[in-house]
Amino acid sequence: MIAVTYSGAGVLVFATAAVLILVGAVGVLASRNPVHSALCLIMTLFGVAVAFVAQSADFLAAVQVIVYAGAIVVLFLFVIMFLGADRHDPVGVEPLVGQRAFAGVGVAITVAGLIALMARSHWVTGATAVSTNGVPTTNGAGNVKELGTAVFTTYLFAFEATAALLVIAVVGAVLLARRERRLDEEPS
Repeated sequence: MIAVTYSGAGVLVFATAAVLILVGAVGVLASRNPVHSALCLIMTLFGVAVAFVAQSADFLAAVQVIVYAGAIVVLFLFVIMFLGADRHDPVGVEPLVGQRAFAGVGVAITVAGLIALMARSHWVTGATAVSTNGVPTTNGAGNVKELGTAVFTTYLFAFEATAALLVIAVVGAVLLARRERRLDEEPS
């Protein structure tokens, strides 16, 4: 058994990161304005970057801030502005009958699948590092190599699925914007 000691500064950094993550996540869900939701998402991603720094994963923290909080959220804001954040859609009208029930079933299946995966795998072991040979690196030496090896071997499917989902989301947003524009145009 490994003895774990906690320092006051470490607990403070963890608590700060946890508060940033939780407040940002609640803000994403509770905000009615999509631009405010995107800003709360930036706060959540910044909190995750702070947690990465606390775990001495400086490269992942930099990637978190540059790629996710920078590029991905800017992409989200572009799509929000492209769709028109100032328009108010009627919430009571369902363009596709039964879409809410279908979405609820999809969420339930996804959550059940995640719980089943976590229960059957070793993801919840609390391992301090992901390494191909099981030995954690010291002082961050080799983090980028180990991360690249893990992303393109162990987590390749998740990496590619995330990329595909982002592309599908952008294409869907463009198609929605084009469809709404055609519906708004009236023949003269």
